[in-house]
Amino acid sequence: MGTIFVAVSKTLQSWGNDVGLGKNLYKVGFAQDGTAEEALAGDPAAMTDWQVLATAEAEGPLDALLARLGRKEKLVDPTYYPRLRGSTGLVKANIVAVENSMLVAIALDNRTPPKNFKVKPVDIAAHLIRGATG
Repeated sequence: MGTIFVAVSKTLQSWGNDVGLGKNLYKVGFAQDGTAEEALAGDPAAMTDWQVLATAEAEGPLDALLARLGRKEKLVDPTYYPRLRGSTGLVKANIVAVENSMLVAIALDNRTPPKNFKVKPVDIAAHLIRGATG
């Protein structure tokens, strides 16, 4: 059993916006032993400003988790972008899908959505973890 995590990098999001990927880029990773910060330290994308948004207990290798997540979200292929240099687990999050998922969950709980409903990065991280684990 290990830990799945979702992290964000402002540098990566700015770069993604510049190259046409959009600013909603997140890294989904898996730490078998140790913490998410230790797993991010060896990331080949060479970003130094990673911030872990959410973690959860998960079972299985990273490839299986990413395959499950890839059915619902768009995984970024690092072979097309030289700056990423083989980094795996980068996801282009679909904000509309996250918002719809949250609205359905609110409706199923018989609550009304707030007037200023807005998706936050922590909500996106929770959505990505749910998609990968389950």
